[in-house]
Amino acid sequence: MSEVKKLYRNVNNAKIAGVCAGIADYFNIDPVLVRLLFILMIFWGGGIIAYIIAWFIVPSKPHKF
Repeated sequence: MSEVKKLYRNVNNAKIAGVCAGIADYFNIDPVLVRLLFILMIFWGGGIIAYIIAWFIVPSKPHKF
C-alpha cells in the first residue's frame, strides 16, 4: 500500500517561510518556478494573501530522528 503524500512547508529550502519550497516538493518541481508564480500572482492580485494564508495553514515538515 502506498503512503499518502502530504503538503508541508520546507523550512530547509525556505526564502521566507518555506511555502513555495514545500509546494515544489509536493509536485516534484523546481522551487524557483513556484516562487516566480507567486511573484506573478502578486501583480495579478491575491499573491501575498495566498502566501500568508498558506504560511499559517500548511504545517512545517516534522523532523525525522
